[in-house]
Amino acid sequence: MQRIILFDGVCNFCSSSVQFIIKRDPVHKFQFASLQSDVGQQLLTKYQVSQDMDSMVLIEKDRVYTKSTAALRIAKELKGAYQLLSIFLIIPKPIRDIFYNILANNRYRWFGKKNQCMLPKPEDRQRFLDT
Repeated sequence: MQRIILFDGVCNFCSSSVQFIIKRDPVHKFQFASLQSDVGQQLLTKYQVSQDMDSMVLIEKDRVYTKSTAALRIAKELKGAYQLLSIFLIIPKPIRDIFYNILANNRYRWFGKKNQCMLPKPEDRQRFLDT
């Protein structure tokens, strides 16, 4: 099954999150594209997601998940105890997204921002749709 994660490629926290996922996804369940890339923009258009989306986006089985739902569904697929985080999916999305939005709205201030999108390591390059 194809699972694609769209992420903010200039956000230090988001890029670190992608590296975190890669390390805990040894069977390559996920592929990646930055929101700023042509591929990312095409996927946003295809799935009718706002072009100014600043959330992590998960595309899975032709369904789109954003914000806390995307993060928790990703955690559910990682190896290790991170799968246990998916228990928080029982909390209503509006409540979960309050916490997600606090992090998302402050991510540049707290973690910084790059001038350009991250470049994947050579051994991970095949997992990125926009390289």
